[in-house]
Amino acid sequence: MISEEQLMSEDERKQVEFMWNLLPEQDRKSMQPSDLLFVLDAMDDYLEEAGLLEVNEDGEVTYLDGDVDETAELAYVSQAAKDAHISLSGEQIQLIMDAEVQYGIQQGYYEEED
Repeated sequence: MISEEQLMSEDERKQVEFMWNLLPEQDRKSMQPSDLLFVLDAMDDYLEEAGLLEVNEDGEVTYLDGDVDETAELAYVSQAAKDAHISLSGEQIQLIMDAEVQYGIQQGYYEEED
């Protein structure tokens, strides 16, 4: 059986590795890298529903300008994890979301807030 991790692109692998290393060790003990992928996918689902992400027929993703309601995004991702029977706490999901922001800042996708 092929895992989701085996289907990742090199860029996705680098992102997951970067984010994984930002998570506290005690949280990593109860998670798998696939949990990060799940949260990233759920974050994109939220952005798509919020009108901040578009996917064309070729599967190419475009992120649109706009403000993200981080509280609503956390609630959305938490519910998605619960629905998928993935046992991540709200705090762990927040840590993953924060790691995604740090990755985005490191890559120049986001600007660091003051």
